[in-house]
Amino acid sequence: MKNLEAKKLFESLGRNVKYYRKLYNLNKGKMTQEDLAEAVDVCTALIGNLESENIEQGVSVITLVKLSKTLGVSIDDLLSPTQPK
Repeated sequence: MKNLEAKKLFESLGRNVKYYRKLYNLNKGKMTQEDLAEAVDVCTALIGNLESENIEQGVSVITLVKLSKTLGVSIDDLLSPTQPK
């Protein structure tokens, strides 16, 4: 059961990071995976893994905070299990 909950959390985080990065592209300017990785001070592969629905990639609390600030959304938004609108 815990593995299923973790899997859903990873999927939500990845889906939301991808969504909010693309929304950033529409509203504020280009933000590639590489740009986001640089802003958050992680490797590009981590962002790619997060956005992939096939890979369970966890992040530290510090990285989660940096993602939130860089994308201009709350941590709750990044972890929300519902599709962003």
